[in-house]
Amino acid sequence: MGLQFYMGITLDKLTVGQSGFVRAFNDQDLSLKLLEMGCVPGEKITVKRIAPFGGTIAIKVLGYVLGLRKEEAAGIIISPEHVN
Repeated sequence: MGLQFYMGITLDKLTVGQSGFVRAFNDQDLSLKLLEMGCVPGEKITVKRIAPFGGTIAIKVLGYVLGLRKEEAAGIIISPEHVN
């Protein structure tokens, strides 16, 4: 299988209130868990809260809030939503 490159950043780089669309995953083991929780390619996600000291990142996806470890969020490649 060939390499695929995606324009975007990882979810852990967003700040509270920023949104983006899931494009891909860079951790195959984690991707199944994330897919089961609704983080599917094309789905919009919004960062709701970030715990201090690099803790949990709370994101809104499919109408509910999901908590991810920073390492898990770093495994989600997104295209940031641009606000005019």
